[in-house]
Amino acid sequence: MGRRITSLTVQKRNPNRVNVYLEGEFAFGLARVVAAWLYVGQELSEERIAQLQEEDSSEVAYQKALNFLSYRSRTEAEVRTNLAKADVEPELIEKAVERLKRSGLLNDQQFAETWVENRSEFRPRSRRALTHELKYKGIPEEMINAAVEGLDEEQMAYLAARKKANKYFLLDWPGFKQKMCAFLARRGFSYEISAPIVNRIWQEHTEEQEIDTNSLREEVDL
Repeated sequence: MGRRITSLTVQKRNPNRVNVYLEGEFAFGLARVVAAWLYVGQELSEERIAQLQEEDSSEVAYQKALNFLSYRSRTEAEVRTNLAKADVEPELIEKAVERLKRSGLLNDQQFAETWVENRSEFRPRSRRALTHELKYKGIPEEMINAAVEGLDEEQMAYLAARKKANKYFLLDWPGFKQKMCAFLARRGFSYEISAPIVNRIWQEHTEEQEIDTNSLREEVDL
């Protein structure tokens, strides 16, 4: 025989949860979405109570994952790790991850592609460096390969070097080359790629200086 619901009250500290009273006594709390179809006077069997509590645990895990995702995009591995740290049971973690994937809120391939795009625009680095970063994030190898496929490493090295070059133009050529090659190495670029790029940027700078000098002379002659 079931137990009758005598009261349903929203929790004061958490309006997203509801306190359920059975036969005049507090029984358990539920997420509002889980308690949505309950009503005063309804009888709950022990099986139904167990089912509601299981649904609540699943909803709590899902909400924890949503909160974790609210700050920035995450990978599946990051979500699993975060929930595990919160002592969420493995089966509930998997349910939360699958639910997020179905809703499009968790997509490792999209994460990898966006990561590569953002890095390429704001902090260009080599294919090797990007691969290492994405592996650390837990992205599967095949997704990483798809994300970095077609990446022009020479262009990435050039963009990275151009952003940094102004800091070292006051140095002589040996000092400039040493600093720039070391910088590009930290971004994951090999010397075979870095050296020609550094030479190119130094040459462009030299030509710009010559143009500026010639323009100044012409103005003085006038």
